[in-house]
Formats: sequence, C-alpha cells, structure tokens
Amino acid sequence: MPTISIYKEDFESLLGFTGRAKRSVSVEQLEEWLMLVKGELKGHNAETGELRVELQDSNRPDLWCCEGIARQIRIKQQGRLKPYSFFSKKPKPTQRLIVGPGLEQVRPYVAACTAKGYRVTDEGLAQLIQTQEKLADIFGHKRKTVSIGIYQLSKIQFPVTYELVKPDEARFTPLGMETVMTLSEILMVHPKGLEHGHILSGQSRLPILRDAKNQPLSFPPIINSREVGEVRVGDDELFVEVTGTDLAMVVLTLNIFAANLADRGAAIEPIEVQYPKSTPLGKRVVTPQDLGKPRTIQLKTIEQALGQELGVKTVKQALEVYGYEVSAGKGTVKAKLPPYRQDLMHAMDVVEDVAVSRGYGEFAPVMPAQFTVGGLSRIEETSDRARELMVGLGFQEIISNILGSPENYRSAMRLDGTDWGQMVQVDNAMALTFSCLRQWMLPSLLRVEAASSRAFYPHRLFEAGEVATPDSTHELGSRTEVVLGSVIAHAGAHFSEIHSCVDVLFYYLGREYSLEPVQHPSFLEGRAGRIVVAGKPLGVIGEVHPEVLERWQIAVPVVAFEVNLTQLADLA
Repeated sequence: MPTISIYKEDFESLLGFTGRAKRSVSVEQLEEWLMLVKGELKGHNAETGELRVELQDSNRPDLWCCEGIARQIRIKQQGRLKPYSFFSKKPKPTQRLIVGPGLEQVRPYVAACTAKGYRVTDEGLAQLIQTQEKLADIFGHKRKTVSIGIYQLSKIQFPVTYELVKPDEARFTPLGMETVMTLSEILMVHPKGLEHGHILSGQSRLPILRDAKNQPLSFPPIINSREVGEVRVGDDELFVEVTGTDLAMVVLTLNIFAANLADRGAAIEPIEVQYPKSTPLGKRVVTPQDLGKPRTIQLKTIEQALGQELGVKTVKQALEVYGYEVSAGKGTVKAKLPPYRQDLMHAMDVVEDVAVSRGYGEFAPVMPAQFTVGGLSRIEETSDRARELMVGLGFQEIISNILGSPENYRSAMRLDGTDWGQMVQVDNAMALTFSCLRQWMLPSLLRVEAASSRAFYPHRLFEAGEVATPDSTHELGSRTEVVLGSVIAHAGAHFSEIHSCVDVLFYYLGREYSLEPVQHPSFLEGRAGRIVVAGKPLGVIGEVHPEVLERWQIAVPVVAFEVNLTQLADLA
C-alpha cells in the first residue's frame, strides 16, 4: 500500500485553514480524519511538520496525495463536493494536441490540460513530484500503462504534437543530464531509460511530444526535456500531459491532477486531443473529462449488507458528504462518483463508502444469538501436521503472498504457453506486481531463495499455503486449495535428497504414495516425477531446471517437491 509524505501547514491550507495556531490541526484530529480515507499516520516530525501517511485503499489513486486526502476531509466538513467548473461547464478548448499515426501500436493515448494562476511552492512542488511518481509507478504499472509529464507552459507553443520518430531523429537534454542526447542514447545511458526502456523494447520508432516550434517536450514514458519539463518553485503556468495504453486510466489520471491543481487555486483549461482514428471516446477528445455514469442501487442491498435500517435520506446524505452526486428514488438511490474517481464496480463499493462516511462507530454491534463450538477442519489438521513434520525434518517455514506477477509465476518458471502456466488473473489490478494468483508454490519459494544467497548453505525452505487453480467446472471458475511446497538448495542438492524427505513425510502422515515420470518445463527432463496417492496425482517432485535458476539468479542447484494437501485430506 502507498505511503506518502505530507506537510502539516500545506495540508491545513488545503483544508481551508490559515495555519494560525488556533485553527491548526492536531495530530489526534488528523488521525481521526484519516479514517475517512482509510489512512494511518505512520510518523510525525514536529520540527519539519512532515507527516507520513499509509493509505490502505489500492482502488483510490486520488487519495495518494496531500490534495486528495484534504479534499475528502473537506467534503465531509462542507457537506458536499463543490463541483469543478472545467468538468461541469465543458468550456470550449482553445488549445490542441495532435496525435500522429502509428501510435496505436506503441502508446496510443494521451490526455492534457493547462493550469494557470497557482504559483508553485516548495511543498506544492514536492506534492506534484510525489503524486506523479505514485500514480505512474503503482497505478500506471511502473509507467507501462500510465506516465505523467509536467512542463512550464510559458515555453510551449501550441499545437503540441504527439508522434513517432526514429530513435536518432530527435535530440534534447533530458532531466538530470547536461548533455544533448538522441532517444536511443537516452535509452542506453539515462537512469530512467535503463529503468523503463523495456516498455518500448522492439519498437523501431519511438514516441515524442513536440510543440509547434518543433521543440521536444518529452520522450514518453521515459523522461522530460530539461529545457521545458523542469518545473521550478515560482512557476505559475503549467502544462500537464498523461500518456498510456488504457484510455480510461489516462483520462482518470489527468482528472486527478486537474482536481489537485484546482484545489491549489489554479484555473484549469481543457485541451482538445485530435486522434487520427476513432477511440472509445471518439476522434476528438476534450480533456479533462468526466467519465463517470450514475448507478442505481437498491436501498435494501445497502441495508442488508450493513445490517441496519437506514432509509433513503440517510444513505443519500452519507454519500453526498463523501463526494457522490446522489438522487433518491422509491427504495433506491442513484449514485455517481466524482470525476477524479473511477472505482465503482459493484454495489458493495457504494455500501463501503456509506459505512466509511457514517463511521463504523455508528453501527451498533450485535452479539451472536447462538453459541457454537468450533474446531479445526480436516484440511487444517492435515496442514498443521505437515508443518510439524517439515520443521522436524529441518526445514524453515516461510509465509508469502498468494498474489504475484505473471512474470514470476509463469515466465520465470518456463511455463509460457503450457497448461502448467494457466493462472487466475485479477480483473482490476492496480499494479502488475500483484495482478494474478499463484497456481503453485515453487515460485514463492524460489523468490525467497533468490534473496538468500548470503545465508549459509544448505537452505531448506517450505510453505503450506493457498494456491488458485483455473477450473471451468467450478462455479467461480477456479478453485482454491492448500498446497505444501519445499525446496533444498546447496552445491550438492540432488533428487534422492528431496525424495527421502517425501518418503519420511508420507510415512508419518500414514499414506502410501508412488512416483511416475513426468515432463515438466520447470524441472530437468528425467529428473522429475508426479506424486500419486490412491491412483490420483497430487503433486510433483524434481530437480529445478538450470534455466529457471538462471532467471531467478540462483547460483546453486535446487531440488523441490509440491503436494496438494486439500486433495490429500479429502482422500481420508
């Protein structure tokens, strides 16, 4: 979850406070208010006024900044969101941004606006940079789907062009450097080029933003031009652009920046983006743009989920003081998110906002009406017993996330294009790092092993945890099961060593098993087997393939096994 830095005086000014002692915000008051944004105060430097805030909501990128937190609190205090005129009145844009042909194959979408009248302060500049980094890295999947550029508007002549050029056609001085470079040189030398250049790998022509004077503004999504794209304290006219591969995410990101700058006193002027081909929003797209649509929610859905009769009036008020546009019907509410939010995917999202807006303290606790005696399920008994045995065999237990990336769970394991590599994907992933559910345990163990090269060998690791397997016959399309995985790593690790551990494990579990040869891409051919119990395949064992070890940068041989404890328990 994102952790951000804000400055108390700057935060108070965004709330509408003057910073005078009698109107300053106490740390205790701030901690109470942070419940509205699902935030937690992690630190306070009384000398500098710096506050460290951890946000627990991965679906609300508008809150990953000082302006967003202050806005949510301010709406609660004022009773409703004051509309932003550049969203509601839709003024005719005076400036254009022209998109060239061919970008649909590279980085197709762009949104932009200008902001005039806010003189950038030290704290404001720090927030601009922090918000830019958080949105690009987390929401934008490390700039792959969204990247942001902020520029000195006074140095730009419109119309701006977003187009493709050959790597050595365009030259400019990138931020952080003193030397004029071509785009290919930036990819090879500049730190940001080395970090993010893979996004454009394989492209013969690269994207660039230029103004009417043919002056380069930036090389998206890598780096801005130093001449135009270095915003300084005191600047009072800014140009903001967002490029990416998902049009809705690109527009939402620009909406967030526009709202943030408007909160600081800037006048936002829209820009018309002209595409060579039609997009989901048309060929001529004016940005910022409100993409939200109202959604009708049954009152009984909200009341049943919260376990309390609230009434339409109470629900309407709770949503309005949380920023929604709401109209009430007979037994329903029609709710629309503010333009800087786009996280309404299910009725439960509205239910949660009602609860957060009212405060969880408003809901009376209800004691259970019946007394029941609990006990461990069969799978928990089996997995607990397996853990005890593995510890007895000298293995160290790890606990890792079930969420991860396709690169770790599939590509690094040599499973691309195979049935072994099928995974459950997360629909609304906010970061590629946590975009799928692991389908087996070995990648989690190898991740820990890859980070343990300085620990004395041998390494003996295990984990008993959940995996998710795609299953079209299941009502949810997948099944979640508990799996035991284990690895041994040292210079002399071999199949017989891990086989002996499996023998002991099954002996004390009171089960008989057999091994059948299997060809598995993650293991050496001829050194891998399928673990079979009562005629049913329940796992795999083998020596990890050298290519897999190389991809994980593991320098010693590794042997591993994995067994499905859920299915093993069901055989009892």
